[in-house]
Amino acid sequence: MDAAVVALAYTPNRAARSLVTRRTSSIALVIPEPDMRVMMDPFFAMVITGVTESLRETDVQLVLLMSRSDDAARTVRYLRGGHVDGAIVVSHHEGDAWVGPLAESGLPMMFIGRPWQSGHGLTYVDTDNYGGGRQAARHLLAAGSERPATIAGPADMTAAVDRLRGWQDGLLGAGVAPSPVEFADFTTVGAAAATNRLLDAAPDTDAIFAASDLMAVGVLEVLRSRGLRVPEDVPVVGYDNHSISAMATPALSTVTQPMVEMATKAGTTLLEEIEASGTHPDPVVYPAELVVRDSSAPRAAATKA
Repeated sequence: MDAAVVALAYTPNRAARSLVTRRTSSIALVIPEPDMRVMMDPFFAMVITGVTESLRETDVQLVLLMSRSDDAARTVRYLRGGHVDGAIVVSHHEGDAWVGPLAESGLPMMFIGRPWQSGHGLTYVDTDNYGGGRQAARHLLAAGSERPATIAGPADMTAAVDRLRGWQDGLLGAGVAPSPVEFADFTTVGAAAATNRLLDAAPDTDAIFAASDLMAVGVLEVLRSRGLRVPEDVPVVGYDNHSISAMATPALSTVTQPMVEMATKAGTTLLEEIEASGTHPDPVVYPAELVVRDSSAPRAAATKA
């Protein structure tokens, strides 16, 4: 049969097939972020890589939708218009007004990252952001920090909220007073501005946890510009374990977020939900793992080096 298909150059008629199956053989990846951030942040490249991997052995195509807040109505119209069989949502914000109406439509959906809404049978793939924040706190305290601080992510994203809560509970559990917090937007530029605000307000800060690796790069740049050594003066820990973490100077300690694996899992789970309409798989949460590199080496060891 396969030989005959090749010999006859047979191509299935997708339009005719969709009339029978009521399927489009397409799924959407919805990213409610500005175009420029999607293109510049390696996080999204890994998401696309993982979702594409989940479709490799199928005929399903991936449609990329970068939906900003002013595009909400258009996003809902498109997704409810029969153009796709399901949707994966990543980088979800609390104010994304289209999530509820879309979930109520019955379109199969998966989130990468815990959604704000707990109803509608929404399911997700995530990492233990709370546990990762707590590990970062414990590690920096063990490295000798007495006045730690954090550059947190946006307060309207669950990943940032959970990482901050884990950080604060990690300090509290060790008997350390609440640390200074500045918020940024998961970008290097935003984190650099936040770090300058932080150090202006708390110049005795002696360790910083940045809620993403891109933000940690901004932290390193500001510390360097102020003549502060890492890790001798200010140890730094990031979050994600992107490729940039190992290439940073110094190499960045970070909490691993297995984005390609998580995105692949989201894709395969969505395909299963599309095949078994009405099912809502349980959430999948990957454990947090701290990778220690030069940016937070114990101070005694760093001084000797």
